[in-house]
Amino acid sequence: MSRPEGMDPADWTNGSRITEMLRGAGHDVTVTDVVATPVGTGQMGASFRLRLTIEGDEGGLPSTMVGKAATGPPERRAISSGSYRTEVDFYRNIAPRIDARIPRCWASWVTDDATDFLLLLEDLAPREQGDQLLGTSVDDAALAAVNLAGLHGPLWNDPWIAGHLPPFDDEQAAGLDAVFPTMVDFFLGRYGPRLEPSTRALYERIKGVTGQWLNGRRTPFAAVHGDYRLDNLMFAPDRSDVAVVDWQTVSLGLPARDLAFLCGTGLSVEDRRAADDDLVATYHATLTGYGVENYSLAECREDYAYGMLQGPLVIVFGSAIAEATERGDEMFTVMAERSAAAMDDLGTLDLLA
Repeated sequence: MSRPEGMDPADWTNGSRITEMLRGAGHDVTVTDVVATPVGTGQMGASFRLRLTIEGDEGGLPSTMVGKAATGPPERRAISSGSYRTEVDFYRNIAPRIDARIPRCWASWVTDDATDFLLLLEDLAPREQGDQLLGTSVDDAALAAVNLAGLHGPLWNDPWIAGHLPPFDDEQAAGLDAVFPTMVDFFLGRYGPRLEPSTRALYERIKGVTGQWLNGRRTPFAAVHGDYRLDNLMFAPDRSDVAVVDWQTVSLGLPARDLAFLCGTGLSVEDRRAADDDLVATYHATLTGYGVENYSLAECREDYAYGMLQGPLVIVFGSAIAEATERGDEMFTVMAERSAAAMDDLGTLDLLA
């Protein structure tokens, strides 16, 4: 089933390919026609809406799906292979064990070396994508916090997820501490003139602590999304729920990092300051509904404050690999300012002492 080198993923995703994948997933169907329309191209993957003509026992299959595939030259796909493998594994093995609203995966395929993959996912239209630059309302953040508890709660301190996802260890911490100062210098060289002096000073302070931070709180643990921001959230038009996409950064870690990243980068400073306590309480109450015990609201609040360093970590690395655009530059600047204010407000670095 390998894709010919240089062929566009949307062109390769024809009726026979989709038929093969769907039959492999237990659907006795034949796809006789496919119309593929691009719906966005990320840094590491391409997505396209697939309008399908299906014959046979559809078994609830929809007539539209979203295909997600690797894109770019072989050398870039090789660099991204770990992320590709992570996302396919998430849909195959982790997704059935959680209660978060995510796209249903109808079928998946990945090469042995994970340099190419294809996911056939639920089409989430007409949901509305969040906007990281504009930010979000407190009500939408609360909706996302509830959904986040549906990711964390079912696998809270679960031995299975601890065995399935490798933990962050001392060697990785040392490696991160070795490279992160250079990455911060690169970030400040590019974005420093846009930032407030207090934000630049905070980024100087975090240069040597990220490894210690990631390795510092090994419990509680769960599957952490790692990039739980507005651009990866799809809100129902009536705001009845929210779905989260892009599962290439899933790891084992401190669950509150996801909530901190969402609120620390997605809310205005004023709204977050006013809503911090309520949002954490909403998340914590939802966790208890999944049977999470021996984890107080006070502990959750402290983990939320501790987790705010997720913002600068993702911002520094994300801005280094992202294509330079005016919107992107403005977005990273706004995210840096918001998350720096959150760290100062909540005393994040004091918790590392």
